[in-house]
Amino acid sequence: MQPRNMSMSGVVDLAAVKAAGEAKQKAEQARAEAARTGAAPAGATRLVFDVDEAGFQQDVLQRSTEVPVVIDFWAEWCQPCKQLGPLLESLAAEYAGKFVLAKIDVDSNQMLFQQFGVQGIPAVFAVVAGQPIPLFQGAVPEAQLRQVLDQLVQVAEQQFGIVGAPVDPAAAEQADAPAPAPVGPYDAALTTAADALDAGDLGGAIRAYQNVLSDDPTNPEAKLGLAQAELLQRVQDLDPQAVRQEAAERPADVRAQIRAADLDLVGGHVEDAFGRLVDAVQRTAGEDREAARVRLLELFDVIGSDDPRVTKARTALARVLF
Repeated sequence: MQPRNMSMSGVVDLAAVKAAGEAKQKAEQARAEAARTGAAPAGATRLVFDVDEAGFQQDVLQRSTEVPVVIDFWAEWCQPCKQLGPLLESLAAEYAGKFVLAKIDVDSNQMLFQQFGVQGIPAVFAVVAGQPIPLFQGAVPEAQLRQVLDQLVQVAEQQFGIVGAPVDPAAAEQADAPAPAPVGPYDAALTTAADALDAGDLGGAIRAYQNVLSDDPTNPEAKLGLAQAELLQRVQDLDPQAVRQEAAERPADVRAQIRAADLDLVGGHVEDAFGRLVDAVQRTAGEDREAARVRLLELFDVIGSDDPRVTKARTALARVLF
């Protein structure tokens, strides 16, 4: 049996959780200083930007692990492009960070044009978790375009846990993407939660983290801490040897694979846990597939979206879903 106060040192320890909170606080201080001085903060996100072949990897593929990237293939001589382009740009501002718009001039980027298999322009694709998704070709009515974008945002969030950060459209025009101001100080509540987690009081830690998130749903320290506590609560009464034996003997049993993935993560075998669940998603369907996918997203929260292993696993998940 696993002890109630089992260590998370193999996964994301409390120091890493605290570092996430401190990073957020520093970013907020930088944004406040930028607002006071009128300067644009570092790391700002533009809602609409031009992309070429040299910047495609970073500006589109890497960014697509954090926010859906819509690609508009266009050319100066294309009359329908002149109708669709401004509409896409207007909606990018309206959606305020739920997606970003990358504009690719096909005359200057023939390699990208060919790699995407574009048959004619305007052509609009999306990239989510590194995977291209064809959306439509030609100019479309605004109502249809909104429907496509709504579906894209929903798929990115529900299937991959990718949610774009809120952006002030006016500030984004100056390459500024300020995040919402902090709701309030939570140092005492977070310390109480961390102490409870260290002491093995998982129920108390979960309640304390949930209290913070009820006021500040995006608090990174509380999100990481809650994911840890819930994971430990799930595995505390498991028999590791029995779970692993069951998973090995019953590879098609999704529940067995989920329990084994939880133990993999607690033991520090992060890539094994992710790979096990990606494989489960690939070879199942219906409720079993959804259960494996949802647990994978929950384990992403334990590690944190900035970890390269999460980025790699999101891409692998996209490959088996599309």
